[in-house]
Amino acid sequence: MSDLKKRVLSGMRPTGKLHLGNYMGALYNWVRLQREYECYFFIADWHALTTDYADTSQVRENTREVILDFLGAGLDPEQCTMFVQSAVKEHAELFLLFTMITPLGWLERVPTYKEQQENITGRDLSTYGFLGYPLLQAADILIYQADFVPVGQDQVAHVELTREIARRFNQFYPKQSRELRAPSTDAEAVLPEPQVLLTPSPKLPGTDGRKMSKSYGNTILLTDPEPVIRQKLKPMVTDPARIRRTDPGNPEVCPVFDLHKVFSSVETQERAREGCTTASIGCIECKSWVADAIVAELVPIQERRAKYEKEPKLVTDILEGGRRRASARAEQTMHEVRAAVGLND
Repeated sequence: MSDLKKRVLSGMRPTGKLHLGNYMGALYNWVRLQREYECYFFIADWHALTTDYADTSQVRENTREVILDFLGAGLDPEQCTMFVQSAVKEHAELFLLFTMITPLGWLERVPTYKEQQENITGRDLSTYGFLGYPLLQAADILIYQADFVPVGQDQVAHVELTREIARRFNQFYPKQSRELRAPSTDAEAVLPEPQVLLTPSPKLPGTDGRKMSKSYGNTILLTDPEPVIRQKLKPMVTDPARIRRTDPGNPEVCPVFDLHKVFSSVETQERAREGCTTASIGCIECKSWVADAIVAELVPIQERRAKYEKEPKLVTDILEGGRRRASARAEQTMHEVRAAVGLND
C-alpha cells in the first residue's frame, strides 16, 4: 500500500452474521474504497462490550462471522488491512489519554448516549465504558492518523466529536521533537483532524418496512440461501393502500420498491413500476423479481465466504497479518503522542 494514498479507517461491531443493511450501508462502499485509499477496517470487539458486557459468550464467534462476511463481500487482504480491535493494544492507550483531557459534558451531550439508554432495555448502561465509548471511537480513528472516515449523511455528526478531541489534544500537546523534547518546527499536528468521506447509504427497509436491523428481527442475512430469502420477502409489507390485487399501487411508498431501487436493474424497476401502478402485476410477482436481484447479488458473496470458511487457518493468518500492519502503524502514532505528552517511550 502506497504512502501516497490517503488513509481511511472504519469498523463494525461483531454482532454476528451481517445483513443487507450492513452490506449496503458500509461493506459495499469499503470494497470500492480499498482500491483508492490506504484502508484499515476493523472488528470492534471492545465496542461490543459497552452494551453487552454482561454476556460475552458470543463475541469470539461473532467476530469470526464478521471477518468471513468481510472477506465474502470482497475485502482483499492484499488491498486493505483487516484486524480485530482488541488485538491492537495502542487503541486502549490512546483512549486512556483521551479520558484525561475530555470534559464530561462533551460525552453527556452525545445524542446516542441518552437515546440508547432509553431504547436499550434490560441492561444497565450507567457505566463508564458506555459513557466513554465515543472516546474509544476517537482513539480508533486517530491512532491511524486517518484522513477520512467513510460515513453516510446521518453519521456526519459522530465524526465531529473525534475532530474536537483531536483539536483539544493538539492544543495541549503540540508536536514534539523526540530527540530534543521541544516543540517541532513542523506545523503538522500530532493528531490530524479526520474528514468525513460521504458514501452512498441507500434506504434499505427490512421485511416489516422499518429500517433493517437485527433488533427488529426484519433482516435478510448475507448468508441466507435463496429459499430463505424468498420466504422472508413473501410477507413483506407493501403499499398499504393496495388492498386487493386489482388495486393500483404507488411504488414510491412501497418498501419492496425501495429494495428494487437498490438491487434491481433499471429495466426491472420500470417493469415493476408499470405493473404496480396499473395493477397488471400482483405484489407476490413484484417481490419475486426483487428476490431474483438480491439472490444474484449475494451468490458471489456466499461463494467467496464458503471458500474462506473451509480454510480457518487462512482467515487466522489474514487477521494476524492485519494485526501486525495495524500495530506497526498505531505504534508510529503513539511514539509521537508520548513525546508530545512528555511520557516515557
